[in-house]
Amino acid sequence: MRRTLTALLIALLAISLSGCGAGTNAATRNINQVTDGSEAAITSDGNNIKLVNILVVATAEGAGVLVGTVVNSMPTEDALLGVAINGQVASVTGTNSLAQNSPIIFEGPSANAKAVVAALGAKAGQSVPVTMFFAHGGQVNLQAIIRDQHDTYAGVTA
Repeated sequence: MRRTLTALLIALLAISLSGCGAGTNAATRNINQVTDGSEAAITSDGNNIKLVNILVVATAEGAGVLVGTVVNSMPTEDALLGVAINGQVASVTGTNSLAQNSPIIFEGPSANAKAVVAALGAKAGQSVPVTMFFAHGGQVNLQAIIRDQHDTYAGVTA
């Protein structure tokens, strides 16, 4: 009897101390975003456009520069018509066509596009609304965090 109780006590402690008793809805199991960047998708009406790791870098001059990637997974080509950051229309230069699996990359060594607002009107650490407009996919809205122009984002310029 004593051995049985000891074995049950050890099993109970092992389950409770290891976190297995947290169940299928444990907070650490349900993490959706593991980076600073926000994600969104347009998956209706035959579209499959994904926005990945979207954030805004605030420059020392007060401008806001979009960072992130946009990918179209469908064979039908789409086009990025415009970007708004914190309610202001951004100046977008570079590639705007979204062929299947040919991403639009804002900033970084593989960048092929740039979106800038001259006066961001918010500080690093805050989040601002970002809206992207597509020819076929329509528009997508998300909240993006603002990062300062240091460390990984030191080379980001307006």
